Amino acid sequence: MRTALYPGTFDPITLGHVDIIRRATVLVDRLVIGVAINRDKGPLFSLEERVAMIEAECAKLSEETDTEITAHPFENLLIDCAHDVGAQLIVRGLRAVTDFEYEYQMVGMNRALDASVETVFLMADLQHQAIASKLVKEIARLGGDVSKFVTPPVNDALKERLSVG
Repeated sequence: MRTALYPGTFDPITLGHVDIIRRATVLVDRLVIGVAINRDKGPLFSLEERVAMIEAECAKLSEETDTEITAHPFENLLIDCAHDVGAQLIVRGLRAVTDFEYEYQMVGMNRALDASVETVFLMADLQHQAIASKLVKEIARLGGDVSKFVTPPVNDALKERLSVG
């Protein structure tokens, strides 16, 4: 069984994330969404809320693609998380050149730690290239419409959390 790990904070999960998840299912039999705990980022949603959002967003996709998709919280090194879930691949989404520069460094470090775990980059679909969770949260905080960037349930969760109309 080919297993991949798609790590991130997913605070919140966006249509860009969902696009990468959908496209990654073509490559593997099992896709683990690694939900980083990363307390330094001060997430808007708790770990439990982020995991629940991912599970809700991926349930139908898992059925449609016949790929097992699970959420797995982690707070250790990415390469150790890959070992924990039995992943042979790490999936990373790229939006722009600046993403690539950071990811290139991460691949080098991960390969130095364990060269048997490969990293695969998927370019964000053109319509999703500008979407970043950080920007989605900022737009939502300021009362802007983020419905183009997230699914309706995530949009509702943002509105509820931020108490915007």
